[in-house]
Amino acid sequence: MWKRKIEEPRRKVKAVCTSSRVPIVLTIIFQCFLRAELLKPPDSPNGVSVLQHDLSAHTATRPGDPTPVSRNLNPLMHPFSRARERTRALNAAKMDRMFAKPFVGALEGHIDAVEVLAKQGDSLSTVASGSWDGGVMVHNLSQRTHIARLPQAHKGKVTGLCFAGDSRLLSCGVDRNVKLWKIASDEPLNVFPGKYAFNSIDHQRSSSLFATASTLVQIWDETKSAPISNLTFPTSTETISSVRFNLSESSILASVGSDRTFTLYDIRTGKAERRVVMQMRANALSWSPTFPTNILLASEDHNLYAFDIRRLNAPSLIYKGHVAAVMSCDWSPTGTEFVSGGWDRTVRIWQTGQGHSPEVYHTKRMQRVTSTLFTNDARFVLSGSDDGNVRIWKGKASERLGIVTARERAAIEYRSSLVDRWKMDREVGKVVRTRHLPKPVYAANKLKNTMLESRRVKEERRRKHTRAGESKPKSERKKVILAEQS
Repeated sequence: MWKRKIEEPRRKVKAVCTSSRVPIVLTIIFQCFLRAELLKPPDSPNGVSVLQHDLSAHTATRPGDPTPVSRNLNPLMHPFSRARERTRALNAAKMDRMFAKPFVGALEGHIDAVEVLAKQGDSLSTVASGSWDGGVMVHNLSQRTHIARLPQAHKGKVTGLCFAGDSRLLSCGVDRNVKLWKIASDEPLNVFPGKYAFNSIDHQRSSSLFATASTLVQIWDETKSAPISNLTFPTSTETISSVRFNLSESSILASVGSDRTFTLYDIRTGKAERRVVMQMRANALSWSPTFPTNILLASEDHNLYAFDIRRLNAPSLIYKGHVAAVMSCDWSPTGTEFVSGGWDRTVRIWQTGQGHSPEVYHTKRMQRVTSTLFTNDARFVLSGSDDGNVRIWKGKASERLGIVTARERAAIEYRSSLVDRWKMDREVGKVVRTRHLPKPVYAANKLKNTMLESRRVKEERRRKHTRAGESKPKSERKKVILAEQS
């Protein structure tokens, strides 16, 4: 019965289509209608088949979001999709470099080199700086204004700064004094006299204790005028250049000194627990905010060394890129990157676990960088140099400042994922890795590579012309540590 009903319209349509008076377009329409009639089930209501789709799959979930597009992901249907995606990745990498303008502004006021920088723990915009002219300034980053100015905080240069709570600041200098300030006041709340010139200071997070570095490490209490304990390694006569409390275990203290040493102390026992002697001295150190056992050292040999304090026989990773002594380093609050500044007049941002190809910031007027700092929101980097300026940089060079809509954010994330997916491509990787360097830095880097290559060839020839087994190759990480003491 159903076949007979189908055959009747088929004969009628064929008769109409064979007529010469019917245009070709109408013929095609009749044929399509016939196919629909043949495929329609016998119990279809009113002879009409309706396709229903979920409305949420075709509309934006929030205002401003891009409209969802249904795509067939079968690769056989899109033979040129990979080529198009690679072209988009290459364009995204080029756009990232085109819009990379990292410099934001400068905070002026000092008349000599900016030696130290410190950030307030519970604020995104409050930063303090200390200079060789003896002055201390507290800055508001969002407004680029001075909250407080202490032009004669110390006689001689300021060598250490740290915040002690909400509105108090500790400073030390070569005048052998540690001063406790209230940010809104011009007079110190307390003065802690010492016997030697101080080189560094750090405050414990959870108590009123703070540590200073001079010819030895001293532990102080804000309520007492004399140090409560002296920490030193037996037979040590070095000058301590930097000291830092562990961010997680506040009783652990680390320092670096002029005898090329890196030392760990425990203030509960009042003595040095472990000590290693390195090939060259370290100028600064910084604890990782996410891994309490990881620490970063900025060395005089142009490198940065990441150590796990549970295994001090060798660094876990070496970060190579600077062409002069590295003077400062600081971790990002996220723990995924850190910033360093060096004598080569550059500021570099490194990715954790990637020991090469850092982001390089420089300007024509910036001189040797003596201090660097990450802000608490990880969006900006601060640098202090011996030209007397505190400079503000973007944490990501091509990041757009201001309001970013949801559509723009989605486009930025899509381009970033494309570059990350295609960074192993030769052209895309070249664009991502290439950084413009000033001529002196480029020439110094070229000379350094030549010297390192000649040293490698010399060691290889020496092993080749010695008796078998007497001279074994040694990895670069094993060469860093000369001795380990406990």
